[in-house]
Amino acid sequence: MKLLYNVIIYLYIFYIRVGSLFNSKAKLMIIGRKNIFERLKTEISNSNNSELRTPNFQLIWFHCASLGEFEQGRPLMEKLKLQQPNVKILLTFFSPSGYEIRKNYTGADYIFYLPMDTASNAKKFIEIVKPQKVFFVKYEFWFNYLSELKNRNIPTYLVSGIFREDHHFFKSTGAWFRKQLSAFTHFFLQDDKSIELLNSIGYTNSTLCGDTRFDRVFEVSKNVKQIDLVKQFVGNNKVLILGSSWREDEKIVQSLKLESLKLIIAPHEIDEKHLSSIEAEFIPLLSEGLLRREGAGVCLRYSLANENNIKEAQVLIIDNIGMLSSLYQYGTIAFIGGGFGKGIHNILEAATFGLPVIFGPNFHKFAEAKELIKLGGAFSVMDVSEYEKTMDLLSDEQVLKTASQISRMYVQGRIGATEKILSATF
Repeated sequence: MKLLYNVIIYLYIFYIRVGSLFNSKAKLMIIGRKNIFERLKTEISNSNNSELRTPNFQLIWFHCASLGEFEQGRPLMEKLKLQQPNVKILLTFFSPSGYEIRKNYTGADYIFYLPMDTASNAKKFIEIVKPQKVFFVKYEFWFNYLSELKNRNIPTYLVSGIFREDHHFFKSTGAWFRKQLSAFTHFFLQDDKSIELLNSIGYTNSTLCGDTRFDRVFEVSKNVKQIDLVKQFVGNNKVLILGSSWREDEKIVQSLKLESLKLIIAPHEIDEKHLSSIEAEFIPLLSEGLLRREGAGVCLRYSLANENNIKEAQVLIIDNIGMLSSLYQYGTIAFIGGGFGKGIHNILEAATFGLPVIFGPNFHKFAEAKELIKLGGAFSVMDVSEYEKTMDLLSDEQVLKTASQISRMYVQGRIGATEKILSATF
């Protein structure tokens, strides 16, 4: 099985190299890993040689697959830096959607792509980095790296972990995969089901801690910055925020016909083609007065907004990255994108501000979505008809108030994972 795994890794590398000729994401993966060991030696080895003279020096390695996992690792990195200023943090990403957005993140001392998981790369990487402790976030399992870490007796932890029955570890053919989990010193898991699954294959070194994202979104909500133009846009109106949207989500929301409700759209992709398609869909509706019974409105990009035109706008399109988590403070209801595709995006950023959340049908891999639906703070819709019924339901002030309270209390009742993990590992 180890041979087969390595063959698959090399085939994947070949696939990425070929794909880089046609695909921009694959190209970034290749460019970002170019000369990576030379760059690691320059930045980290030289630092190690001097910093190791300091008795309290530690280099801690955090690995995140992409941006979502980064948001789970971020509270740990930032809290660790506060508690132990001498610690150096290495942050690695597998995907460009994480690295390219967070390559200038100031909470880590070194930020790199993770070299592809070959045995030689793993050995070379760890030899250069020499981490004192390693944190893999959620469910990123690279078995050559895990094997090398185990061989060197380096404490390795899985944080905000989730296991599902369909993972390789729990199948009749998964003996080799199960064995690889022995590289982890401890598992810090999100739910009881994950603990039960690990126990079923003989691993009892786990702790139920919850999801560190709760700590992150709660902290953001306490320190959120005001955005004056958005505040002027909102005025005294109720606001629907369409966050991390794709075309399928935007088409659902186009049926909106509630009075005195403004709309903020923060699309997942902000290329010109997508932004233009949003305008092409919403401007005719505005001109026909369908989005607001009082009459026509203006569909405005945030980059073109100013004090003279923002108040008259009915739809505000956010054409930048990094603003969404602050926007939710101005919302009344949130529609979270991704539910008509591979899966919903982060609903906790909206819930922490007390927004009821709506999303498409593909949410079943997300525990927080299932739990919030049961509690009454979230709603899944299959089509326009269900969306309109949900919005009609939330037009009742008491229903809206109750759903809002449920969302806010759901987040506040689940903070604390970050402190539990750091207390157990340092």
